[in-house]
Amino acid sequence: MKTAHDLVAQAKLSIQEISIQDASQAIETADVLIDVREADEYAAGHLAGAINIPRGLLEFKMTGEPHLADRNLHIVVYCKTSGRAALSAVALHQMGYVHVQSIAGGYDAWAEAKMPVVQPHIPDFE
Repeated sequence: MKTAHDLVAQAKLSIQEISIQDASQAIETADVLIDVREADEYAAGHLAGAINIPRGLLEFKMTGEPHLADRNLHIVVYCKTSGRAALSAVALHQMGYVHVQSIAGGYDAWAEAKMPVVQPHIPDFE
């Protein structure tokens, strides 16, 4: 029986995973940047320009949104540490999307590298 970690390791063998150093350029040229974390994770901080489509809704949203239907879109996906993004990249390939990249290390590696993130602004009520 395979574990979630086994599935992620297997997925990473068949996707294009890009380093943090290459991610900025990939994001700049991408048609869409997708954060596949849950909504509360996204709200706590995300990469600029990212849209939030949680992993559990990915296939439904991609086929349900006309602006995401083009299988030639250049897509970059990320999650917290890269596991969900790897599984998402495999699913997107299976759906026929040709140009899909996943950010190695995900949001955590991006933030750790001191790359820019969008953080919520919490007003001071004092």
